[in-house]
Amino acid sequence: MSKKNILLGQIGSELDLLDRHVNLLTIILEKQPIGIIRLSELTNTPHHKVRYSLRILEKEGLIEPSPTGAVTTQKAKTFIGELKEVLKRINQRMTNLEKSLKPR
Repeated sequence: MSKKNILLGQIGSELDLLDRHVNLLTIILEKQPIGIIRLSELTNTPHHKVRYSLRILEKEGLIEPSPTGAVTTQKAKTFIGELKEVLKRINQRMTNLEKSLKPR
């Protein structure tokens, strides 16, 4: 995706960020409690980016800190189900958009 084009670059950046947040959430679901260093090692993501994602996930109420690392809340599994539905709708919209670009 072109980083020079604002429209296309922004879509890619937002998808990258969502991907990182969701990846960390699924790892926390599987391996909780888990700390920043371990999450960073498992994902090959710098500590500062892991910290930022954890802050966002906590702000959304999907995780909470514990003395031994991040743990998920009740909302996390519900969020995953909702995200799957949203992604299906986005996928359909993208398919429709792609079809609209074909020569008529």
